[in-house]
Amino acid sequence: MTNAQKLEWALRIGVAGEFMGHGLLAIQGKKDWIGWISQMINVDQSTAATLLLIVGIIDVAVALTVLFKPINWVLLWATFWGFWTALVRPLVGQSWLDFIERFANIGAPLALYYFYKINSKK
Repeated sequence: MTNAQKLEWALRIGVAGEFMGHGLLAIQGKKDWIGWISQMINVDQSTAATLLLIVGIIDVAVALTVLFKPINWVLLWATFWGFWTALVRPLVGQSWLDFIERFANIGAPLALYYFYKINSKK
């Protein structure tokens, strides 16, 4: 396995792990996240739980896509979603450090996107 392939797989596994973990927690209905959704968009807890379930299913689909057949637009979505979900923390009253702590959630899918962009030109 070349160094480029090792780098690619390290990023794929990292991004897939992030999205699989978050997706499964969302599918399980993580209480804090239901509260954040309810607070952010002013919906009742039941609606927030349903929305979180949908988000969880999408996150698992992103994880599986990145792991088995990465697609550039999915990586860009993962970058955006990683940024947004990190930004939610300070928006619901947590510290800005909670946002900064999640920079890898933004950087890893973006790095993988650029890895493919750079290597497709060769």
